[in-house]
Amino acid sequence: MLLFTTNNLFDIFKLLYIITAIGVVIVVISENRNPLKTISWVMILLLLPLVGLIIYWFFGEDHRKKRLISRKMYKKLKNRIAERYDMLETAHPPAEYKNLVNLLNKLKTSPLYGGNKITFYSDGTSKFQALFEELEKAKSHIHFQYYIFMDDEIGHKVRDLLIRKAKEGVEVRVLYDDVGSWKAKNRFYKEMENEGIQVDAFLKVRFPLLTSRVNYRNHRKVVIVDGKVGFMGGMNVADRYINGIKDGVWRDSHFKVEGKAVHGLQTSFVTDWYASRSEFLSANKYFPALEAKGDSLMQIATSGPTGEFKEILQGIFHAITNAKEYVYIQTPYFIPSDILLLAIQSAAMSGVDVRIMIPEKSDTTFVQIATWSYIKDLLNAKVKVHLYTKGFLHSKLMVIDDNLVISGSANMDVRSFEHNFEIDAFIYSKETALQAKEIFYKDLLDTKLIDILEWEKRSRSKRFFESVMRMFTPLL
Repeated sequence: MLLFTTNNLFDIFKLLYIITAIGVVIVVISENRNPLKTISWVMILLLLPLVGLIIYWFFGEDHRKKRLISRKMYKKLKNRIAERYDMLETAHPPAEYKNLVNLLNKLKTSPLYGGNKITFYSDGTSKFQALFEELEKAKSHIHFQYYIFMDDEIGHKVRDLLIRKAKEGVEVRVLYDDVGSWKAKNRFYKEMENEGIQVDAFLKVRFPLLTSRVNYRNHRKVVIVDGKVGFMGGMNVADRYINGIKDGVWRDSHFKVEGKAVHGLQTSFVTDWYASRSEFLSANKYFPALEAKGDSLMQIATSGPTGEFKEILQGIFHAITNAKEYVYIQTPYFIPSDILLLAIQSAAMSGVDVRIMIPEKSDTTFVQIATWSYIKDLLNAKVKVHLYTKGFLHSKLMVIDDNLVISGSANMDVRSFEHNFEIDAFIYSKETALQAKEIFYKDLLDTKLIDILEWEKRSRSKRFFESVMRMFTPLL
């Protein structure tokens, strides 16, 4: 005789699911998250039975409390590096940005480095040409970190060059994000390891640890050569940065750093390498004495899910709210927090010329739909919104008042500010700001300015769908 009928088993399953779902909802509420994010998760859990639970299990649980990467470890390691190499002896901040410099330094021990030369690259061809030239010069070490490292044509060229330098006796370390680089085959990295390159995946995703790692990714793109020259920005290693995509060019921004701020890039890499491999790179050769190469003052700001504060977001917020003449922003994804949206609106309404450039067509449909929901809020506050039409705009670039440039890996969205490990440079220099401003003006030629009257003529169904997607922006 059967002890359980099919109906009984189904009833038991329903009861277990209800108990589990209620338990998860209680956990979500008790974590004291952003109220909008809490409501979004509760809605998903209640409206999408089973599926919502699976989505939360993979992407929603706040594992920062479980210390995937210890907050104390990051702070202790960074202070240890700073003390060892006397990096706390910094340049004198410009008067108009003294408070911003102090803010970033207090939030994440981000010293102000003087004597830097910045060279911008607005296309993949020039960026990779400059990168290859510096890699060829390497004598001591190469530290190579990317969110996406594809095993396509440009990826193979990079790999072959790194292998050749390793055979010449150069220490080569490669750190890639396991989720961002998932399309690259394992043998691609194995070939590098077999040739003497130290390769590691940041927060490698393996069952049963998948749910604790998939939502927090290392989005940084950093290269350091001999501790003397560095690269950072928005470009990954993939053919699309050179060949473009079917809709046009893949427009992005990257830059080379020469000068004392390379110590800041090295600090970021050494910290991430330790987090991934538990190996502290303590030799003096990684932080050589550096001469001034230019006049730019610069801070390297990092942020991530382990931090108590949102360092890059707070720096950007401070910069926008203190702008006097203009704020020009390029970003591929625009899903701002309420406080950042208010800062942008307030700046524009106070008379600051605020312009935001985003792609007309995104590579992520849901994110683009959510982005559209913010356009009217911007236009009503007299923010000028430009749609880039030549291809996909992936550039993360902000220039303010001919004196400040903010650029790096962080997008203007919740994922960058709260979930990803990011790195941005805050550059205080009129010369550098004018270079960035020229790049922005050049890109304006390939944009169309949104007219508020035309924007309001869009169908009600489209606007309603955008509003629905906006409800879930804390989860995108």
